[in-house]
Amino acid sequence: MTLVTLADVLQPALKGGYAVAGLVTLGWEDMRAFVAAAEAEGLPVILQAGPGCRAHTPLPVLAAMFRHLAEGASVPVVAHLDHGYTLEECRQALECGFTSVMYDGSRKPLRQNIDETAAIAQMAHAAGISCEGEIGFVGYADGEASAGTDPEEAERFARETGVDALAISVGNVHLQQDRTGAGLDEVRIRAIEAVTQVPLVIHGGSGVPVAQRQALARASAICKFNIGTVLRMAFGEALRSAVNADPSRFDRNAILADTHAPLVAATRTVLRTLRPERS
Repeated sequence: MTLVTLADVLQPALKGGYAVAGLVTLGWEDMRAFVAAAEAEGLPVILQAGPGCRAHTPLPVLAAMFRHLAEGASVPVVAHLDHGYTLEECRQALECGFTSVMYDGSRKPLRQNIDETAAIAQMAHAAGISCEGEIGFVGYADGEASAGTDPEEAERFARETGVDALAISVGNVHLQQDRTGAGLDEVRIRAIEAVTQVPLVIHGGSGVPVAQRQALARASAICKFNIGTVLRMAFGEALRSAVNADPSRFDRNAILADTHAPLVAATRTVLRTLRPERS
């Protein structure tokens, strides 16, 4: 069994000059492909259950699927709750077998975010699992605007919460499809990593230019890139091709089987951008 905590994979990444992919899952087909890709590349992987996933599948079911995949995997697998919004939601994830929880209090005042995140980190650590927090709101493409992370607030947040990973807002945006923009604010990243020792996390990693993602993975404190949109796009394209290839097919298992190889290939491409330079 290779089920591990977030700290188990991020601390070696911080020391070794690479990052780990936090892959946003929506169902069995993609999480299975993500683990297959990680095994093919010989890299750890973080399976993430975000709000969209949890809206369709109960947490205990997701935990069971994550743990089942981890038990048969040859690489470390983290079962991670992404964007938990309440203590009770994080507690439920802990109790049903997740090995990491991310509490998102980034929309709240700093003091409230620190206090609530610290309570959840304490609960997680008492149970032997990890906790990720967020300081500075990461916005959404065609939605809420971002509020950049203040380095001094990041230092205080990391010190007072005791989180194992710190999600920051440095020009990254959730659900962004275009990777031709200006990219991340590296001056702000360097200012944050100068005053913190905790592994840093980039949400909205699909929108980060590949070259910048690769460079930061190898030469910064960013140890986790969350990737969702680009892989959902790959899955959608593969699904459309499978459906259109034979309009007479109606068995969804047969149709979905045709998405596996393309999604594994797309995931392997993502994982390679984060691996150590000489690996």
